[in-house]
Amino acid sequence: MAMMRRILFGLKPAMWKTRNQEIHILKWRNALDLRPRTYLLMLQQRWLPRNIDKFSPLFIRVFSTKRKGIYKNAAVKQKQIKKEVEIKQRMTVSELAEAMDKDTDHVYEALLHTSMDTDALDDDFVLDETWIKDIIKKSGMKFRWAKLTEEKVKENKDAVKRPPADPALLVSRSPVVTIMGHVDHGKTSLLDSLRKTQVAAMEAGGITQHIGAFLVHLSSGEKITFLDTPGHAAFSAMRARGANVTDIVILVVAADDGVMKQTVESIQHAKKSNVPIILAINKCDKPEADPENVKKELLAYDVICEEYGGDVQSINISAIKGDNLVALAEATVALSEVLELKADCTGPVEAIIIECRNDKGKGPVTTAIIQRGTLRKGCVLVAGKSWAKVRLMFDENNKTMNAAGPSTPVEIVGWKELPSAGDEILEVESEQRAREVLDWRSYVEAQEKIKQDFEVIETKQKEHLEAYKKERESYNSLNWRQRKSAMYRANKHLMANRPKEKREMDKFTLPIIIKGDVDGSVEAILNILDSYDNEQCNLQVIHFGVGDISENDIVSAETFSGLVYGFNVNANKVIQQMATKKGIKIKLYNVIYQLIDDLKDELIAKLPQVLEENTIGEASVLAIFHVTVGKKEVPVAGCRVHKGQLQRKMKFMLIREGHILWRGFLTSLKHLKDDVPVVKTGMECGLSLDNDIDIKLGDEIICYEEKEVQQSISWDPGF
Repeated sequence: MAMMRRILFGLKPAMWKTRNQEIHILKWRNALDLRPRTYLLMLQQRWLPRNIDKFSPLFIRVFSTKRKGIYKNAAVKQKQIKKEVEIKQRMTVSELAEAMDKDTDHVYEALLHTSMDTDALDDDFVLDETWIKDIIKKSGMKFRWAKLTEEKVKENKDAVKRPPADPALLVSRSPVVTIMGHVDHGKTSLLDSLRKTQVAAMEAGGITQHIGAFLVHLSSGEKITFLDTPGHAAFSAMRARGANVTDIVILVVAADDGVMKQTVESIQHAKKSNVPIILAINKCDKPEADPENVKKELLAYDVICEEYGGDVQSINISAIKGDNLVALAEATVALSEVLELKADCTGPVEAIIIECRNDKGKGPVTTAIIQRGTLRKGCVLVAGKSWAKVRLMFDENNKTMNAAGPSTPVEIVGWKELPSAGDEILEVESEQRAREVLDWRSYVEAQEKIKQDFEVIETKQKEHLEAYKKERESYNSLNWRQRKSAMYRANKHLMANRPKEKREMDKFTLPIIIKGDVDGSVEAILNILDSYDNEQCNLQVIHFGVGDISENDIVSAETFSGLVYGFNVNANKVIQQMATKKGIKIKLYNVIYQLIDDLKDELIAKLPQVLEENTIGEASVLAIFHVTVGKKEVPVAGCRVHKGQLQRKMKFMLIREGHILWRGFLTSLKHLKDDVPVVKTGMECGLSLDNDIDIKLGDEIICYEEKEVQQSISWDPGF
């Protein structure tokens, strides 16, 4: 290189140091080719000596001579290429992590020390555009917007009711009558007398806990479909469902009991559904019966009998003896004729589900009332998010049916999944059409859920942002280093406490699994549990369903360390042995209030015991004197016991003007000059405390004992 410089420039080394120029590195097409590419020689003419031609043979020869190891290309630092992430306007945490080819923890870390509440994050949390860009920027990446695909508006594929039928096609139908009233007022006994059955005798606890549908053939040849609803407070939803599908409500009130809470609720359901009422005053055979008082009580609830100038028929009956039941049936038939009840027996079926259950031999079974059309085997039905191809139909006596017309109660077998009580049944053309309907309903539900989630997320983010701004205001006086340090300490403190907090939360949480025989029973239990809002112990329903206790229920209970409650269901020996082996409790009940009482006991058992103080005796300080014990002068309080007794071994407290000044034990208790273990009411004594306390005349000395007692919870399930 030195020789080249001397040949080329003939300049002294000192002159090169004064020149702040750069020699450009030339790249050759081929290292073995001695012919340079003249157009690549970018040497600047202004720093070459005037007598040197930059394209002279000597220059070219020296500059292009291959010399091993001298003309190596300098390592060029390549520009780091940022990874490009395709984003959308809204993405969940898991979607963003997948797009970035990272795990979700990376996203959480990127959101630390920001206004985002990381404690509330989960993989399905939806991030908006601002947070997505911020995370990508912090990760050293760049983003590009995903191509907008014009989403086609889905065609509504739902099944709907037919328009009203031509009046010429309508035929008379039987009335649907719902029997409602307070628990134990004789509703099921009335239905037994009408049907000549003994349903009431077979009911657990003597109360109805399901909604039943029965077709009764009267001696006059008329048919009436009766719905028997539970009167217990827990089954409000069942009563409401019964009122919604009925034509007439028979309100049963006991003559010896009068109007009760569920009586009033039944009246409200009937009025809300705009259904006429027939009053059946039951138990009129009892000596204490007072039917007139019942009618007067009902006036306050706008139920006015015909005797008082209203339009409500009232019949005095005795369901047990069967008195006046014919008159009640005739009143029902007469009212149905006035209502002119008619229906269309042709075309696709429309019905309403009043109850559903899982049957071991039949699978999912629904009890429904046909409202329009005629149901036959092979019909394809949809209800809620389930569909069925009717395989079998049964009446209330478990006899097979070939067809069921309007106002007929029927059990339908053939459902792929169990629908919900209260769902509307519609007949469709084919199985393919049924799947289209379910797909559409699932889509609509998903869209509604997304909309609700966005609203909740936006509300929470707004609340957290406001809290974050207030928190940042406290850091305004700090420099950036102090601010970061304070924020780190705060986050570290929260992270450190989180596992401990979770253990504490789990300690006072009762996870449960609910299984019931029918959908309505599970619904009733869950409605009761919704009324529980006690903060002392959390109640967590981890699973609920219809059917017997299964292996999956035991596995779930083991995972969450929970209990399994069954209502009118069974657990076979294999399941019971599995539960015993895993230490899982299975609790089976057939009376709903017994189940709730047991649940309350389990919640109470979760709470820690508390110390309770019970006062044993009280004494007043009448005099103070000092005695010498060894070399120490000890104050002694002269007292008189005016309530209970003072026991030497118990705890004591000193109270002055309502304030507790001392708690502890006595060092001595004497009556006259004798040490005594007990001083009773009216006796005088001298006592000294285990601490140096300034005792004054008029102070109160309280003797008490401490006991650990179980806490109670304030939960009123409504019965």
